[in-house]
Amino acid sequence: MTSLASRAGITAVLGPTNTGKTHYAIERMLGYRTGVIGLPLRLLAREVYDRIVAIRGPSVVALVTGEERIVPPRTQYWVCTVEAMPEGMGPDFLAIDEIQLCADPERGHVFTDRLLRARGTHETLFLGSDTMRQTIAALVPGVQFMRRERMSHLSYAGSKKISRMPARSAIVGFSVENVYAVAELIRRQKGGAAVVMGALSPRTRNAQVALYQNGDVDYLVATDAIGMGLNLDINHVAFSSLSKFDGRRMRNLAPNELAQIAGRAGRGMSDGSFGVTGEAPPLDDEVAQAIMDHRFTPIRKLQWRNAALNFGSVAGLIGSLEQGPQDELLIRAREADDLMALKSLSESAEVQARTGTATAVKLLWDVCRVPDFRGISHAEHAGLLERIFGFLHEGGAIPDDWIARQIRRIDRDDGDIDALSKRLAYIRTWTYVAQRSGWTQDESHWRGETRAVEDRLSDALHARLTQRFVDRRTSVLLRRLKQKEALLAEVNDKGEVTVEGEFVGRLEGFRFRRDKDAQGQEAKTIHQASVQALVPHFHLRADRFYNAPDTEIDFTEQGGLMWGSDAVGRLAPGSDPLKPQVVAFVDDEAGPEVAQKVERRLQHFIDRKIAALFEPLLNLQRDETLSGMARGFAFRMIESFGILPRAEVADEVKSLDQEARGALRKHGLRFGQFTIFMPLILKPAPTRLRLVLWSLSKGLQEFPEAPPPGLVTVPVAAGSVDGYHAMAGYRAAGERAIRIDMLERLADMLRVEDSRKGFEAKADMLSITGMTLDQFADLMQGLGYRAEKDERAKVKPAPEAETAKESNTEAGEADGAAAADAQPAAVTGDADMAPPEAEAAPVADAQPAPEATPEPEASPEPVVVAAAETPVAEVVPEAEAAPGAPAQEASADEAAEMEVFYTFTWARQRPAGRPQQGGRKRPEGGQAPRGRQGGKGKPGGKPRGEGGKRDSGAKSFESRPPRKDKDRIDPDNPFAAALMGLRDKT
Repeated sequence: MTSLASRAGITAVLGPTNTGKTHYAIERMLGYRTGVIGLPLRLLAREVYDRIVAIRGPSVVALVTGEERIVPPRTQYWVCTVEAMPEGMGPDFLAIDEIQLCADPERGHVFTDRLLRARGTHETLFLGSDTMRQTIAALVPGVQFMRRERMSHLSYAGSKKISRMPARSAIVGFSVENVYAVAELIRRQKGGAAVVMGALSPRTRNAQVALYQNGDVDYLVATDAIGMGLNLDINHVAFSSLSKFDGRRMRNLAPNELAQIAGRAGRGMSDGSFGVTGEAPPLDDEVAQAIMDHRFTPIRKLQWRNAALNFGSVAGLIGSLEQGPQDELLIRAREADDLMALKSLSESAEVQARTGTATAVKLLWDVCRVPDFRGISHAEHAGLLERIFGFLHEGGAIPDDWIARQIRRIDRDDGDIDALSKRLAYIRTWTYVAQRSGWTQDESHWRGETRAVEDRLSDALHARLTQRFVDRRTSVLLRRLKQKEALLAEVNDKGEVTVEGEFVGRLEGFRFRRDKDAQGQEAKTIHQASVQALVPHFHLRADRFYNAPDTEIDFTEQGGLMWGSDAVGRLAPGSDPLKPQVVAFVDDEAGPEVAQKVERRLQHFIDRKIAALFEPLLNLQRDETLSGMARGFAFRMIESFGILPRAEVADEVKSLDQEARGALRKHGLRFGQFTIFMPLILKPAPTRLRLVLWSLSKGLQEFPEAPPPGLVTVPVAAGSVDGYHAMAGYRAAGERAIRIDMLERLADMLRVEDSRKGFEAKADMLSITGMTLDQFADLMQGLGYRAEKDERAKVKPAPEAETAKESNTEAGEADGAAAADAQPAAVTGDADMAPPEAEAAPVADAQPAPEATPEPEASPEPVVVAAAETPVAEVVPEAEAAPGAPAQEASADEAAEMEVFYTFTWARQRPAGRPQQGGRKRPEGGQAPRGRQGGKGKPGGKPRGEGGKRDSGAKSFESRPPRKDKDRIDPDNPFAAALMGLRDKT
């Protein structure tokens, strides 16, 4: 080549891609004092410029493209796009890269012009494909040819799915939509991709390429821009389409065009491969083999446009541009955008008036060569060019305020990728205008201004592209996993996990929950990297959990086990209902040691919790002094978690002697009229755990929840499992369920009433249940009573009513199961020590309660209600009173009012064929409730007041002094009835 240079020779360096042609040209140019190299893309021009600056420094290297112009005062080497190459400089060296673009329908005429006219004084190089050999030989006399062979082997890999694309691959599309779709798919499946398109600014393109070259992503999605000399570390090239729009129509790519792009695989000495993906059909065997062998049809015709232009008039200029070639190897180029703009402006009367001189015609042509970067429409582009031409022709420069307004509208970095891409296309127009010498009043200012705006938009576009198409988290983790490096994980106090600084998910107890936004391959990568990095954290957390106090651990009503707000396990049925097993929630990656430690700690917790809350029941279970019937009854109590409806064990209760009962009472067991229970385990905490253990023993899928604590009655749970209300500490009666301890208090009051003749509800009865009169009537019917409703005239209450009302407020103090021990003054033991008729009281089921019992409200009625803000006896307006209702005389200043009353009588039917005894009906194997002797000698009766009402000052059951233990009588004693009768007489 030295000899060629000495003879001012012209050399065509031809060969396939990856032969080092461009690198060779740079070395040759730097061997001379001055040189010019023309490149097909401004992206490639920027790459070559950076390489030369790195060698010689920025003070002697110029970069000239349509939108960028860096020209130092002592420039020696010019790096340009082919269209922007300076003419008439006479450099020592001149090179044109990708010379095969002479055949390109859109830009080919520019390359053909440089092939025919551009020369260096000492050496000229044309770099390109072998397909240009014959044409160059025919058009350039004395040219020498140099063949360069590919440095690596290129093979065809066929069709592959994007999900199976190997790392360091480039997927090529030929439209923006296609590129974005492929990049989005790769982000979801592979963690992300860099995006390279010819429409990107050099700054955006370089930032995207850096993502790929640095290994942040392993995939590149690009247009055919990468086929023009961009040197990237690509192992595989896959075509997602085999056709493109060339500006006029859709056409299939020729084999040599496919080879130009496929050849980017396998840089340097590394072999590469190419293939297809997506909807692209497989390549024909002949085409694939031609690409591998670098054998293509020679280029026969080159695009040409006349360079000797006539500026005498606009018509003359158009005629010279449309002139045909003289050589048969050249064909006239199709009408380009600049010629179309010239023809459009030539029809404007204003332009015609301004183009009377050759200088004006030349200026008009320069304006028409402004590229249509915006790509909106020819008419709109022509209108912009006419405005610019008018400014330049009239004032010699574009006004600063006008160009400032155009730039200010574009200078915004908000919006999505499409919006930023449009603004970048718009600013490229003004960047091109600012680069033209003499078009603005302050060239350096506007060049800097447009460059700054383009840089801001470029950075914003790069950020949006990265945000949309690159998952940095996945790419970082993939790179670290591939390099087999130890990953560093951090867990903050909220459980948020970061690996290598990237958020990957949350650690909930001993289970890792990856970020919900991750899907597909990304999710797998995150999980793989995270669990590997979290292993040390699992061990540290297990140690902390094992030493945590029981106060930090709790169980849920669905049987879950919680450590703070994190689920760490669940309860499972065991061999004994009071000894459940635990199942720990621990990821397999944490290891068996962590799982065993968590399981042991949970088992310790639940065992201690049961021991504390069910201590009376466990003491009963461990009492070896119990024997015979007492031991059997204790087993029944343990099996039912300390609560048994009395009706279910009536025979067993009767079979217990006094010694057995006494032994059972020592453990806190209470033999109630309706329920046999342990008051201590009726408290909210044991009730909550009891329901969980009972649900486990029943094998329920959905565990019922405990009623809110402190409520005396609650609505009956519809569709509840049989036995639920008893386990919750309530008995169902009618539409509501009453707490079993409060039910026993109510039963104590009912024993003094005469159920044969009927009785009315007392204030104390309503107070302890927290019910209205109607609700109480429903409850009584649920317990086996019949309620008869009537209305009476309302009278002014006697002073004693106020006093009686105040004495009933103590019932509102019953809160939770603790009220089970707070019995009425007349009841000091359980129902076993009540009069014998108590054994025969009606038995019903128990269940929840609605609201805590508030203090009784003041009311003028003789019956006091102490609950639910509703009076016991509802007042019926006179207009609504039932016809024929009994009236009561009222004072002259009072209007007649009516009051509702219920009379309750025992409603159970005696069994068929059984004789009635004493006029009483026996319920369920016992005696009907019997009232005490009333104030007027009537059983259960009370003295009537003036208005026919019972005397509010009558002595109630609760007003009796408490019985002493020595006076208690065994209800099973055959002489109990006789003894009770004698006692009542005294």
